[in-house]
Amino acid sequence: MNVLVTGGAGFIGSHLVDSLIQQGYSVTVYDNLEQQVHGGRKPGYLNKHASYIYDDIRDYDAFRKALSGVEAVFHFASMVGVGQSQYQIRKYMEVNSLGTANLWDIIANNKNRIKKVIISSSMSSYGEGLCLCAKCGTVKPQLREDFQLKNKDWQLYCPNCKEIVRPIPTTEDTLFCPNSTYALSKKIQEDISIISGRTYGVPVVSLRFFNVYGSRQSLSNPYTGVAAIFISRLKNSSSPVIFEDGLQSRDFVSVKDIVRASIQALELKSSDYQICNLGSSKPIAIKDMAVLLSGLLGKDIKPKVVGGYRKGDIRHCYADTAKAKAVLNWQPEVELTEGLKELVCWANNEPSFDMFNKALDELADKNLVKF
Repeated sequence: MNVLVTGGAGFIGSHLVDSLIQQGYSVTVYDNLEQQVHGGRKPGYLNKHASYIYDDIRDYDAFRKALSGVEAVFHFASMVGVGQSQYQIRKYMEVNSLGTANLWDIIANNKNRIKKVIISSSMSSYGEGLCLCAKCGTVKPQLREDFQLKNKDWQLYCPNCKEIVRPIPTTEDTLFCPNSTYALSKKIQEDISIISGRTYGVPVVSLRFFNVYGSRQSLSNPYTGVAAIFISRLKNSSSPVIFEDGLQSRDFVSVKDIVRASIQALELKSSDYQICNLGSSKPIAIKDMAVLLSGLLGKDIKPKVVGGYRKGDIRHCYADTAKAKAVLNWQPEVELTEGLKELVCWANNEPSFDMFNKALDELADKNLVKF
């Protein structure tokens, strides 16, 4: 089968390419080598058995030519960065939403052999995750307002009785409530794909990634995953900077588990037109993540909990993966500490330029952080 992987030179995409080739697929990578991620250079880990087209999904004609003869598409190309998306609004919407619209416009208006499309959606589109209220049961808290955060009240409250609630696993039928341009662009990407796939009889699978970590994640991109950002700070002998009180939690999942699920999504008919969360179902406080990484790197550096906040940040969200188990015959296998050991081992031999302060200054200039 001929498979096209958009974003296939990137962190997740390149691991997927390796696995697809190992399993006998013919793979073409379509990637623009985004400056912020790759510095405009080809990374050294690219699989020599894949074909490569270095172009942009916003280039309609180039994208159309790349899709000729393709039988399945993994559409993983994306701009990633909640904070940055709040001021690079046009770029995020163009790449994530218009790029996906280009894909489906090409499918709709050109003869093709495409039998399946798998897209990388995001947990960011949920906004806050599901919570349990002692009085009202399962609820979805509203996004926290500035007046609450200015008072350093980081808690989530029941939208009905206003009591403090605790997080529980978030299911795929949870209402989307995007709180950033990035989250909105990924919601639109998913909506376009589900609607167009059903319209044209092309099975679509939407995989909602939670916080993916692993080797090949850029250590010099201050808008990448939090694990890579913390590692970059620690390698440069600086404290990881944490907003709020550090007790906000996230769900971290290994790129190895993501790749397994992605290939299952391609191969199993049970996945057609399905939406699945891909996470570990085990939340960890951001402060604890920083301490864990510091220990694994052999650094005696404590995180700096600054007490301020970033607009658009959520408090808690972690995955209910029961549907992925049922539909994809998948469940996460890589335990967090073991997965982070692999990441740290790789990161020890990789250059890392700490760009966190530059990114923070940009956010502050746009009034997106408060102290």
